[in-house]
Amino acid sequence: MTVLVLGANGQVGHALRRSLAPLGPIVATTRSGALPDGSACEIADLDRPDTLADLVERIAPIAVVNAAAYTAVDKAEDDEAAAFRANADAPGVLARACASRGIPFVHYSTDYVFDGQGTRPYREDDAVDPLGVYGASKLAGEEAVRAAGGAHLILRTAWVYGQHGHNFMRTMLRVGAERDELRVVADQIGTPTPATLIAEVTAALLREGDAVSGTYHLTPQGETSWHGFAEAIFDEAITQGLIPRAPRVVAITTADYPTRARRPAYSCLDVGKLERRLGYAMPDWREGLRKVLAG
Repeated sequence: MTVLVLGANGQVGHALRRSLAPLGPIVATTRSGALPDGSACEIADLDRPDTLADLVERIAPIAVVNAAAYTAVDKAEDDEAAAFRANADAPGVLARACASRGIPFVHYSTDYVFDGQGTRPYREDDAVDPLGVYGASKLAGEEAVRAAGGAHLILRTAWVYGQHGHNFMRTMLRVGAERDELRVVADQIGTPTPATLIAEVTAALLREGDAVSGTYHLTPQGETSWHGFAEAIFDEAITQGLIPRAPRVVAITTADYPTRARRPAYSCLDVGKLERRLGYAMPDWREGLRKVLAG
C-alpha cells in the first residue's frame, strides 16, 4: 500500500513525505538516490523518462505523486530539450504507467502556463499561453498527463516557498541578514504558496479517490507583489523574534531587473473549484506565511 513520491528532496516533496504518510508507507525518490539527510532512497531521473515506467511497475504503489520538475526558468530558455524531457516527456511516461495499473497520478503545474495579462484570477478553463520554455514545457506535461487517460490530478500552483529547499522566503531572510537594503520587483502580482499547503491538499484529494480527477488551482487566497511578499516576510520574522532587524525593501520594476525568461505580470489563480471540492476555503497567504515562519 505504498505511495511513490518523485522529487522527495524538494520543498514540496519534503512536505509530502509527512502529509501522505497516513495513506501508507512512502517510497521516496530523488535523482541521486539520496535524501538530504544522507539516507538512501530510490532513483528517479526525469532526464531519463524511459526508466520511469519500470520504477512504477517494480514499486507497485497505490498512487504516484510527481513533485520533481525542471524549474530553472531562465536556464530553460537555452536548455529547451532538457526542460521538455523532465516537464513533459517524463510526466507522460508516469501517467501512462499509472493508467495501465489503474492507480491515480498527481502532477504539479504552474501559473506560468498563462501569459500574465489577466485582470482577475485565472480559472482552470481560461486560455493558456505560456511566455517561455518553462511554461510551455509544463503545459506540454499537463497535456501528456490528460492524454494518458487515467485517473489524475493536475494541481497548478505558484510562488512556492517553505522551510526547505531554494525559495524566495529563505533567500530574503539570508540576504536580508547581510544587507541594509534590498531591491525587489513590485509589478509582478501573485500568491505565495506554502509547500505544506500543497502537500496537505494533495493528501486530502487522494483520500477522496478517483472522483477528484482533473485540473485544480492550488494557492492560498489573496495577492501581493514580490516586494509586498518581501516586506511581509521581514515584518513577520521580526514579530516572531526570528531576526533583530529588517533591511529597507526598495520597490523596483521588472524592467529594472531583466531576466532571460519573461515572467507573468499577473498570475493569481482562482481556487474556487478546489474549495468547492474540498468543502472549505483556502487560507489567506499571510496566514500561511505566519505558519511557515512559526514552524
